Amino acid sequence: MTEPAIATPAPRGRLERIAAHPAALWSAFAVVHVWLGGLNLLGPGLPLGDVTLVYRFWVEQGLIGNDWVGVDVSWVYPIIALLPMLAAYVLGPDPYPVVWLTLVMLLNAGALLVIAGTSRRVRHVVACWWWMLFLAVLGPIALGRIDSITAPLAIAAVAVLARHPRAAGALLATAAWIKVWPAAILLAAVIALRERARVVLAAVAVTMLVVAGGLAVGAGASLLSPLAEQSGRGLQVEAPLTTPWLWAAWAGQWSARVYYDRDILTWQVMGDGADQAAAIATPLLALVVVVIVLLGLLARHAGADEARLVPVLALALVMALIVVNKVGSPQFVAWIAAPVILGLLWRARGGASFAVPAALALVIAGLTQLVYPFQYGGLLSLQTPIVVALTARNALEVVLLGWALVALVRLCRTVEGGGDERGTLEHDGRVGRTTDRERSA
Repeated sequence: MTEPAIATPAPRGRLERIAAHPAALWSAFAVVHVWLGGLNLLGPGLPLGDVTLVYRFWVEQGLIGNDWVGVDVSWVYPIIALLPMLAAYVLGPDPYPVVWLTLVMLLNAGALLVIAGTSRRVRHVVACWWWMLFLAVLGPIALGRIDSITAPLAIAAVAVLARHPRAAGALLATAAWIKVWPAAILLAAVIALRERARVVLAAVAVTMLVVAGGLAVGAGASLLSPLAEQSGRGLQVEAPLTTPWLWAAWAGQWSARVYYDRDILTWQVMGDGADQAAAIATPLLALVVVVIVLLGLLARHAGADEARLVPVLALALVMALIVVNKVGSPQFVAWIAAPVILGLLWRARGGASFAVPAALALVIAGLTQLVYPFQYGGLLSLQTPIVVALTARNALEVVLLGWALVALVRLCRTVEGGGDERGTLEHDGRVGRTTDRERSA
């Protein structure tokens, strides 16, 4: 008598079950953070340079010299950026880099917990694993800057935006008072979210607390100093806007060259027309942001579904801050994770597919790690392969901004033309239907 064949699970089914198991996800989290932490502490190129040489100096300048950046003197960052820098000093100067990395790891763990949940099955499997891959591909810079503090705050905010808009507004406002960029996601929520009033009230409450606290410690006009500090900067070497002058320096044209600005503590590019480009960069950025805001308002007025509009608008605003910016630090790439994760999460709510932005973001992150920190000296010495890699990275950032702008325009045109995308979703059960488990998530 022949024994019945035992059906074996398909490989894809086994892989999905493994990916959805919390042990697998948190093991990957640990591996990624140990690997990146080791690269930061031991790798070439001084990946933790800003942390060990600048942040720690600012803290000791305040603790020892009683001369606090952001309070007694103007500062490039908003005032509460001091808090994580101070927190990393809790064990003194020597363990400062290790404590910093531990602080970032704990914040990332909190954000991942918000996305994944605490049940026996990981919620939002794709978003969780995509973020782990993104961190690994971006490399040491993912943990080694003040942006590493704001990124998990913004990611946690987008993860709770639909269910808890007040908490999201408070998190985004807090992050924006550490570094300004999360205000772009906050602005997208205010424009396109139905529950925008709750977001605004929470953000205003946080801002009032920060301003009151800053005034109480004597900050005064220094509260606004980050805006003034950025205005006098030149073209930073990695910025997309700098690319023509970078190649001119490589070719020996336009009197272009790479130099170190000791006031700003960064590498910049000078040459014919560079000063004029730097001067118009900020007004140009403001103009692009205004155009994106107007597109968002037009799409909302036309009736675009918030599940499609909020992620696309957030991505467009964040990418504008990266692309149309005379400062192009490699850590800016970490900003892209929050709007991409928002898009991946809101796909289940009827949002557009974010497969293209997710893929582009990974390539952008990989090219960034290729240049910084390991080959940064090659960039400064204008080695051709490194300049090509940076140029490709910058070009893909422009492409990602273009994707978001095209998606915004399509939202306006599709809805205005009578083809309401919400109706399309209702007729497409595969795309528009949300499962009970996704609703509960």
